[in-house]
Amino acid sequence: MATKPQLASATKKHRVLLVDDHPIVRQGLGLLIDREPDLSVCGEADSAHSAFHAITTLRPDVVVLDISLNGPDGLDVLKEIRTKTTTLPVLILSMHDESIYAERAMRAGANGYIMKQEATEKVLVAIRRILQGEVYLSDRLTNSMLRQYVGGATPAKSSPLVNLSDRELEVFRLIGEGHGTRQIADELHVSVKTIESYQAHIKEKLSLRNSRELVQHAIEWTVHLSGEY
Repeated sequence: MATKPQLASATKKHRVLLVDDHPIVRQGLGLLIDREPDLSVCGEADSAHSAFHAITTLRPDVVVLDISLNGPDGLDVLKEIRTKTTTLPVLILSMHDESIYAERAMRAGANGYIMKQEATEKVLVAIRRILQGEVYLSDRLTNSMLRQYVGGATPAKSSPLVNLSDRELEVFRLIGEGHGTRQIADELHVSVKTIESYQAHIKEKLSLRNSRELVQHAIEWTVHLSGEY
């Protein structure tokens, strides 16, 4: 007599919320996920504000979150999610170099990090793994982190960007995407003076002599997002 409840449980689809500011990316992920018997896209968002609204109203089982968003970035969204719940699984899906962002994302409370360059089937593997309460990282990143934490080793190549705080890195990224100081201040809801202070810290940490070099380096890094800085 328990056949129907078992069948309902077996066919239950996990609800996936996609947060990405590129419609084509959301469409591609949606087509991929909706083909699966156990997964279904319940909604989409392209900014921090719309993401929070969707989480509250749609109550997804898992969030697939991009780093680059309009306004506050994915790390800000992730940190805000964690102030409200520690149980909602969040997978960071990003085109940004995992050596720069993945550890930051995990410290902020992500359950997994996967780059957009990975094969599409790995996205599905990652979603299912974090739904089961596990952590998903690429083999390369897992080995690198194990070497650092277990053996005390440091990477042979260390990007100077690792010295930036999360907010400084966010400002650096926005500069590279062509945003001016006032525009960045408006998007992050802070003062122009605050952004200028971040820019000064970035120049000091990256040994850049002036604002022109800061813009140049930020643009070069943005163009080569998946490479080593």
